[in-house]
Amino acid sequence: MSAVSREFMIGISILNATQALLVLTPGAGIPAFLHRFKTKLWALIAPVSIAVVVAAIALVPEVADGLTWFALLLVPPGALLALGWAMRGAKPVYALVAVAALIVALLDVDSPTGEGAAALLTALSCITVGRLLAGLVPAAPLKLGIIAMAVIDFILVFGNQLQGPNATLNAAVPAPGLPQLQFLDVTWARMGYGDVFVAGLLGGILAVEGRRQAPAALLVFVLCCLWDLLFFHFNTLPATVPIAVAIVILEVSRRRASSARALAPER
Repeated sequence: MSAVSREFMIGISILNATQALLVLTPGAGIPAFLHRFKTKLWALIAPVSIAVVVAAIALVPEVADGLTWFALLLVPPGALLALGWAMRGAKPVYALVAVAALIVALLDVDSPTGEGAAALLTALSCITVGRLLAGLVPAAPLKLGIIAMAVIDFILVFGNQLQGPNATLNAAVPAPGLPQLQFLDVTWARMGYGDVFVAGLLGGILAVEGRRQAPAALLVFVLCCLWDLLFFHFNTLPATVPIAVAIVILEVSRRRASSARALAPER
């Protein structure tokens, strides 16, 4: 049985809350100039990304270094856009919070404060990605993409094929003294970018569908907490699974509600 410390459970609970907040916060709609890029093929990003990244790092560990630069260059603009545009209630002035977080992350890399600022930037960027993808792809393919990603994640983790590449990616830095933005680190626990990416994507889908995000966010938090009880037996868990389960529950609930309305007698 794995030894789970109190600090780890606090850390993982913070990360669970982060996933829930990413379901809650995305808004809907994309700029008109992006409409020309609409295609179902974007739905492949979720399942293909995890398979390609794991395989690439396993074959060429140096790929992890490139991914850290990719994150360093793209996550901060994504965070700025999240606060200034992508999240519900966003205002351009709020983007200054992301600027401040980036400064802290750059100046105080190894401290808990710096790690928290880096984690904030990474999480915020998922709001932007979720809103953009949900605006570019119909909901059904995106939901299937998230479920497919969770299945792949599940197979890789419990087949012990993810842990090595994941450790390589977590250890990689763009350069000494620069923050790592390819995962969320809250001192006591870590969560990969893909795990929070799918949460932001689910939030974006719900926003586009015009569905209430708060109940879905609460459902995700409860599912994540229940799923994490498995840490008493396993050292690593795929955090995409609770998001996929939430999608299935929400979809079944929606279909039942639609059927009930269709069968209700007219008055």
